[in-house]
Amino acid sequence: MSVEYLFFLCWFLLVVYIVSSHFSLTLYAQKHYNYFGWSDYMENKFQMTLEDNIFLAKRNIVDIIWKSARLEGLNVTFPDTEAIYRGSVISDVEVNTVIAINNLKHAWQFILDTIEYPIDYPYICKINQYVEYNLIPNAGFIRNFPVSIGGTRWKPELPIESKIKEEIENIKTIANPTERAITMMLHLMRRQMFGDGNKRTSMLSANQIMISNGVGIISIPIELQRDFSKMLVEFYETNKMDDIKEFIYHSCIDGIPLQKKESEHNYNPNDDYYLKVSFKEATVLEKNGISFEGTVHEQGNSVIRIKTSDKTKVDEIINSYRNNNSIKNLI
Repeated sequence: MSVEYLFFLCWFLLVVYIVSSHFSLTLYAQKHYNYFGWSDYMENKFQMTLEDNIFLAKRNIVDIIWKSARLEGLNVTFPDTEAIYRGSVISDVEVNTVIAINNLKHAWQFILDTIEYPIDYPYICKINQYVEYNLIPNAGFIRNFPVSIGGTRWKPELPIESKIKEEIENIKTIANPTERAITMMLHLMRRQMFGDGNKRTSMLSANQIMISNGVGIISIPIELQRDFSKMLVEFYETNKMDDIKEFIYHSCIDGIPLQKKESEHNYNPNDDYYLKVSFKEATVLEKNGISFEGTVHEQGNSVIRIKTSDKTKVDEIINSYRNNNSIKNLI
């Protein structure tokens, strides 16, 4: 084998190695990083059916609305939030707070009624329209004026519709729904698309993604809202969301954990049914090998529980017994 051939072979193998390594790294980057350079590698904490996730949202809706209102600085208690949600008139709560609570109620109704719609820019604008109805002019329209953020000198740039649409569509490419929802929420919060209600709108948008995929609900606990607000300001200033994403993931997602099914301990109410019988009818059932539960009294009727699988046989026995008695009485 010539020296030239060995040199060529080594050179060829080196090129193949470099190309394959570059290809592998490219695939890894495509899998784990999205358009913004943020890591796209998060596991879902919960995995529910759509029905279960909607049930969870409806069961906790007042608590979710209360926490969302408090996060926006609304001075309202949980009992007052519940009363407003139920339609009661609360005299010692500011009118705008009452409107804000009712708006969140209607926004959540919109979310749950349209949960299967794939979220996009117009959908997010519609959420803000619900959130800020009768509170600000042009609710649902992106702002065309500068705004300031409390707690920082950083100011968001004016939103450009075409750019925001592109950013939203790129976030939607994140494979994991929990990661996608948290990223969407934080990005929209920092974007400050609307004149007001951006945190509420962003969280509702995120929860539309969460619930439609059965991965839980994002809600910031009252006792953690101070920490969340501090981290949010840091995110605004640096545009680095890793820390606050981890915080939300570990502390601000609720759901129903999957339980291992143990069939021998699971009672199915469809397995039994209840029947009212006389003492003699119960005696006839026993003689025919029918097992039942319940106390049978000699006087009057008693309620017994039998297996649904025995229902047809029990009905035949009881009907036969009663028909025979009717014939005897006629004779």
